[in-house]
Formats: sequence, C-alpha cells, structure tokens
Amino acid sequence: MATTAPATRPANPRFSSGPCAKIPGFDLSMLSDAPLGRSHRAAVGKAKLKEAIDLTREILNVPADYRIGIVPASDTGAVEMALWSLLGQRPVEMLAWESFGEGWVTDVVKQLKLDATVRKAPYGEIVDFAEVDFDKDVVFTWNGTTSGVRVANGDVIPANRAGLTICDATSAAFAMDLPWDKLDVTTFSWQKVLGGEGGHGVLILSPRAVERLESYTPAWPLPKIFRMTKGGKIIEGIFVGETINTPSMLCVEDYLVSLKWAKGLGGLNALIARSEGNAKAIADFIAGKPWIANLAVDAANASCTSVCLKFTDDRITDGAAFAKAVAKRLEKEGVALDAGAYRDAPPGLRIWCGATVETSDVAALMPWIEYAFNAEIAAI
Repeated sequence: MATTAPATRPANPRFSSGPCAKIPGFDLSMLSDAPLGRSHRAAVGKAKLKEAIDLTREILNVPADYRIGIVPASDTGAVEMALWSLLGQRPVEMLAWESFGEGWVTDVVKQLKLDATVRKAPYGEIVDFAEVDFDKDVVFTWNGTTSGVRVANGDVIPANRAGLTICDATSAAFAMDLPWDKLDVTTFSWQKVLGGEGGHGVLILSPRAVERLESYTPAWPLPKIFRMTKGGKIIEGIFVGETINTPSMLCVEDYLVSLKWAKGLGGLNALIARSEGNAKAIADFIAGKPWIANLAVDAANASCTSVCLKFTDDRITDGAAFAKAVAKRLEKEGVALDAGAYRDAPPGLRIWCGATVETSDVAALMPWIEYAFNAEIAAI
C-alpha cells in the first residue's frame, strides 16, 4: 500500500464530469475564426451552425432523415423541449437510476402532471428493461452521469414499439454507439465527451418524433423557447442552423474545433476506443483491491465516461466525510480536480473518462488515489 507520494503526476488533472477537459493541445487561438460580433442570422453565422450540425451527423452516424437542432440551455433545455412538446398523447413510463433521471420524473409527474409509470433503480444499477412497456412513451438516460451505469446496448428496445423513446444521452454521445433505429429523441450537451463550452444543447429527432410533433398539440401552454412547430408543421429552420434564440458563436466555434479533432482521430470508433481505454485503466487498477470498487454492480452496465468509485474499507465510519477528504487531498496535490462524487450520489469519487482525457493521465492518477486513501485512513 502506497505511503509516499507517487513520482508521476497526470499532465492534465481535469477530471470533471462537465464541463469536461478540453481536447488535447487546446489553445484559445484555435477559436480565432469565430465570427464574433456577427449575427447568427448572417450568412457566416448560419454557415457555422449548419457545419456544426452536418459534422455532428457525420461523426455520430445519424441517419439522413433524422433532424438535428442546436438548442438553448444545454442538455436540460433539449430534454425539456422534448418532454413538454411530445408527451401527453399516450401513456408514459419514466425510467430513473440517478439524479438526472429523477429530475425528469419530477418534471413529468409534478409539472406536467401526467400519470406516468415510474421505474427506479438504486445508484449503480439500472432498471429491468424487460419489464418496460414500449407501447408507451419511455423516457430514460442512456448513461447515468452521476451513477456510472449505462444501457449496455439497444437490444432491450423493440424495433416495432408504438411509443416514442426519449433518451438523455448527454454523457454517452460521442463515447458510446447509440442505436438510432431504437431512439426517437436523443439529447446531449457538447460540454461532455467533446469538452465543449456549456450552455448549448443538441436535440435529435427521428421521423416518428417529427410525426408526433406535427399531429399532436399538448394540453398545456408551451413557452416560446420550446416551440418546434408552426401551423402544425415542424419549423425546419431550427434543424439547419436557425436557432430558437441567440447562440454563442464562440461556443459554436469551440464545438467545431472539437468535432474536427474527433473526425481527425477517425470519428466515432476512435472516440469510443479512447473512452473505453480510459475506463479500462481504472478497472485494471481497482481489480482485486479490497478497499475500492466500481459503483456499478454489473460490469456489463459500467460506464466508460463517468466512472464512479466507492470506498469499501471496513475502517471507514463516515463514508461521506472520508470521500470528501480524499477528493480534497487529490485536488490539493493538483492531481485530480473536481473528482468527487455528485452531491446526490453515494459517497466516493467520479473520474471522467471521456475521449478528451488521455489514458496516460488516468493511469497516473490511480496511484495517487491509493496514496490519498492511505493518508486519510491513517488520519482516522
């Protein structure tokens, strides 16, 4: 057990789960082509926004007949647009296994006041999809950012479903292979796997979701910021770069830089490989250690982006205080910033392993976690 500080430090100690580490080698000079002070409605602004949408489609392999829109208020804004605009026509099932999924349950049950079936699983587990009725509209997160578990694949979702699937994929997009034929609404924020700046969301709609938008009017009033149709027809401009409200062209440029970096690596497969490699570095380190474990109960559902760890040593009497002390020590040493577990999650650490993180940095961090653990155990 390490009792002295390791000799090697991560070159980049940024392991926050959002906003996440910038792409390797990032420098502000990369954003020099941003059309600052220009209208997003001018030709240059529209071109940048459309380029971002087109590159998103190319890298994520989104089908040509799916619409992609850049929307306000990050992933939360994208999810809310979908919930308020699409739900209410048919019964709903809400699936939750972490804090953000719980938030969508609150919105649907308490704000929209729908009599939804709610299925929950504790942190580290996911619900049993075999019990889910996909003839209803189903709302779920693909990857639990705060719980470190994900849907293993799309096999659990029937192709001939009658309801819509509304998927919050904010910490999955660009790091996991999303099955587009099984997803009708997909949302994410580019501040996650691609390390973009916060504040903007992406909303992807299948033809089935568009059909619902054009054939159904919710019983409740829709704020302007949520409206995607006019006169019973979808507002196509939203999905070619004519955003609902004013986007930051600096953030859009930053997203474009990240997309081009991703394309240069080899696209989605290369991004997935980087994330999976990072998560494996953690899995290999904790294997067989009796004092630390992955929060994910089933390795098949363990996340490759937001890897959540728990301390399992019997000497720990106050798990929350201990985990906070370890995270604080790691930050003080300058080896891991923002690596504590989410405030609503079980005590522990959360190490972001998205594609912008280097595997060498994850590997260098591991001995420091053991060092910090031992130091805090000694202080008990």
